[in-house]
Amino acid sequence: QVHLVESGGGLVQAGDSLRLSCAASGRTFSTYPMAWFRQAPGKEREFVASITWSHSTNYVDSVKGRFTISRDNAKNTVYLQMNSLKPEDTAVYYCAAGPYSGSYRALYDYWGQGTQVTVSS
Repeated sequence: QVHLVESGGGLVQAGDSLRLSCAASGRTFSTYPMAWFRQAPGKEREFVASITWSHSTNYVDSVKGRFTISRDNAKNTVYLQMNSLKPEDTAVYYCAAGPYSGSYRALYDYWGQGTQVTVSS
């Protein structure tokens, strides 16, 4: 069982940066692939980035070069560093935990409650 709690969201201006954190409970955190998804109003929840236990990463094209996913297994935490934010990045951001890695929601069994990110133009 893995329990996830996101933090770090907020209201920023275009071009600003934010770092989201996802604190996980459970002794098996280090073995789980982790991911960030986001959901904008009226849209489907979409994949943003993922990271495996070996720190291999994957990103959706729209955030490549701007967002960085990382994990600290000693702290049971995964991060999403978001730079050069755009209004279209506005969404609720969700942290998810494996057991499988990839860009499909069905691969992840555990989800956090989400944190709101709003980017004004």
